[in-house]
Amino acid sequence: MKKRIQLFSVKGILTALSIFIAVAGMAQGQSQKVVVDKILGVVGDRIILQSDVSNAMQDMVRSGEKVSPEAPCMIMEQTMLSKILALQAERDSIPLTDEEVEAQLDLRVRNWIMQFGSQAELETIAGKTVYQLKDDSRPMIKEQMLGERMRNKVVSEVHITPTEVKAFFDKVPADSLPFLESEIEVGQISILPPASKDVEEYIYNEVMNYKKQIESGATTFEALAKRVSEDPGSKERGGTYEVNRSDKSTWDPVFLSTAFRLKAGEISLPVKSNRFGYFLIQQVSRRGDNAQIKMILRVPPVTETELSAAHTKLDSVRADIETSKISFKDAAYKYSDDENVKNYGPFVLNRDGSTYVTIDALDKDMVNTIKDMKVGEVSKPVNFTNDQGKKGVRLVYLKSRSEPHRLNMNDDYAKIAEMALNQKKNVELDKWLQKKIPTFYILVDKEATGGCPSLLKYQTTDNKGF
Repeated sequence: MKKRIQLFSVKGILTALSIFIAVAGMAQGQSQKVVVDKILGVVGDRIILQSDVSNAMQDMVRSGEKVSPEAPCMIMEQTMLSKILALQAERDSIPLTDEEVEAQLDLRVRNWIMQFGSQAELETIAGKTVYQLKDDSRPMIKEQMLGERMRNKVVSEVHITPTEVKAFFDKVPADSLPFLESEIEVGQISILPPASKDVEEYIYNEVMNYKKQIESGATTFEALAKRVSEDPGSKERGGTYEVNRSDKSTWDPVFLSTAFRLKAGEISLPVKSNRFGYFLIQQVSRRGDNAQIKMILRVPPVTETELSAAHTKLDSVRADIETSKISFKDAAYKYSDDENVKNYGPFVLNRDGSTYVTIDALDKDMVNTIKDMKVGEVSKPVNFTNDQGKKGVRLVYLKSRSEPHRLNMNDDYAKIAEMALNQKKNVELDKWLQKKIPTFYILVDKEATGGCPSLLKYQTTDNKGF
């Protein structure tokens, strides 16, 4: 009885919404057209919108992928599966920390920046700052990570034998074997040295002088931000940001505590962030846990002295790797300043998490570094600039490089084995789904199921759609 009452409650909400969500906006004082977003499905307490499918298709186009006529159905099914897995992960209390989510968000943002050429270009195209993009993507990323962990749990006992790999490959028609581009596996150990105390003190005094200029009326916060701030996300807006008190993953805790301790119009002393640099913060207004602020960022520059010290350290690390005193991977975990190494390892990853990438997945500095390297070599320490504009030094390891060729068992056994294993895992996942789907409240739009027969298996309500 309780379950039927709960389901009626959810259906009542949908009826009240009339299956549509109307979003109205104002721009430059003029009314815009009402944007209507249709609900295509419900899984538990989570909804799937038409815009979710449309945005996923647009992402495919931006990434250069071919969009087939079946793409909307595939995206819809993948989204439903992701929500089922994520909800089951919550039922099973599978752990996922905020830090892990933020690391994945940072990786996603770096990929976007590489795709569009710069952070400024990304923000221009998106019409949002990197911080706003991360806020928008955070719930989706968390759901995807929970879903992936649940999937890994379901298929953790699935294994593959060499005989099964060969049988899988033999079933593929010879004329259907794909032609593979040249791919590489490349890793890095990076050091981002801090600036010297003298430079830090100089930048602190510079920021302190900005505060005095603003408070004396010699200039405005907006004018100074546009002229001197080193934060590309807010520079052209005069340093303006909307921040939330709980967003400690994007902002340093000391930044947030300072911003919310200020009174409206008050300007802080210089605030040091080890991750970014020195901030000058002015609170414009505050409502509860949300505040509008203005800020100026100055990054203490690293000199050749600090870079030279990093070179010396990495020379020693490289010698230990080459004499087999430590493996490259272990050295990366021990010495690298890259925050993503702990969660994802030291190798560059492609979109599906594989370490095999094409050359266009690398930054320009790395491309120049590996162009004359041989497989198995570790480069000498080389200077580079990261996505946040910080200068550093890194070692680059070229683990493998393939020539363009047709997929075959000799050169690509590991890939073929992975394909065969994934197929076997999908069979196991389907069996698990058949048992779990009836335990969830799932509602699918009848128009969506009409165009996508594969969605019918998810429907758990008496009325086929809504």
